[in-house]
Amino acid sequence: METAIRKLLVIEDDPGLQTQLRWCFENYDVVVADDWDTAIAGLDENQPPVVTLDLGLPPEANGTSVGFGLLEEILQKAPHTKVIVVTGNNDREHATRSVALGAYDFFYKPIDADMLELIVNRAYRLYELEEENRRLSTQQTVSPLEGVITGNDDMLQVCRTVEKVAPTDATVMVLGESGTGKELLARSLHGLSTRGDMRFVAINCAAIPENLLESELFGYEKGAFTGAAKQTPGKIETASGGTLFLDEVGDMPLSLQAKLLRFLQERVIERVGGRKEIPVDVRVICATHKDLHELIRDNQFREDLYYRVSEVSIAIPALRQRDGDALLLARVFLERISKQQGKKGYRFTKNAMAAIENYGWPGNVRELENRVKRAVIMAERNQIGAGDLELGGNTPEELATFNLREIRERTDRQAITRALNHVGGKVSKASELLGISRPTMYDLMRKFGLKPK
Repeated sequence: METAIRKLLVIEDDPGLQTQLRWCFENYDVVVADDWDTAIAGLDENQPPVVTLDLGLPPEANGTSVGFGLLEEILQKAPHTKVIVVTGNNDREHATRSVALGAYDFFYKPIDADMLELIVNRAYRLYELEEENRRLSTQQTVSPLEGVITGNDDMLQVCRTVEKVAPTDATVMVLGESGTGKELLARSLHGLSTRGDMRFVAINCAAIPENLLESELFGYEKGAFTGAAKQTPGKIETASGGTLFLDEVGDMPLSLQAKLLRFLQERVIERVGGRKEIPVDVRVICATHKDLHELIRDNQFREDLYYRVSEVSIAIPALRQRDGDALLLARVFLERISKQQGKKGYRFTKNAMAAIENYGWPGNVRELENRVKRAVIMAERNQIGAGDLELGGNTPEELATFNLREIRERTDRQAITRALNHVGGKVSKASELLGISRPTMYDLMRKFGLKPK
């Protein structure tokens, strides 16, 4: 970022100090706010990397409750922003509390322009370094496969398998739940192969009626059936030289499975109504969300065909099994979709991020992308909350916090409460269950305001 366009939000209700700070930061684009509403508006509109915040704001110019509340709101809306709190002379208690809440630094009045400028410049430099680190981290989590974004070890192993298999002509079976990206992986196999410049032809075996699927795959001769007005090549023939992707192959009728098996063995086809054998050079990739072994046991899928179409099997883990990927993908989708919609500065709230990480995603990546897209289109502000994603607006606080002390205290309280309930409120027995001494038990009970029942 150029120094000339650095943005700084100054939250100060004293007109004299406003003028002094404008003069102090003449190399910054200074945005001044004098109360809660103008501060939040300035934050949303300008997204400043650094904010200076005077704790004494109206309507309590002599108090700090408004200032502390605004500090928490700023850090929730823009968690990477560096907030420098300006407080009264030697008011160490408020300064310490500010840093504990997440402020970057504090500064005592009266203002020393040079010292405050030094602190702001240092905060800005740290923000730039962190932004660069986040950018590089995002790049590192993007796999070599175009369109596949992950930081999960299991999914990265899938990507490495694709890179090894792609240059070969092995028939590949891609397994995974609906919405996991089976076609995306198939396209990556095609793109990384020696056939990458040729056609990629996809057909969904579950979407075409059984009586039409054969002619779609193998083509037909003129007059082969009513309506066959001209000779028409099928998908297999069309894909010659390239890749044929058979999606949801587990839904293929048994009668057609035998014909597909013959093609895979002989690499020749016959059009419907024809007698001529046509050689076809094509790489075949199949995919299904069904359990093929179960289908084989139920005589719904040919075992010999299974071994033909799964020379190499690649199983894509469900999104709920890919730790960290849901939030990573959500952020990528948010950035991309907001650009497509001509909207800027959209961010997830703390509760939205917690909801994304803790939702089960039965529809996998497709569901995640659809929810983010809907949220961007429908949201009335640039803060995307859990409610905008239709994941519920009441995400439990224990899922939203990353503060180790808060998590530990909540866990301790729950354990003590459970132990007391388990033994009918008898402190000595509860302490034995917890493996602590009675004095320690009493101390913890006093700390958490608990009493034996």
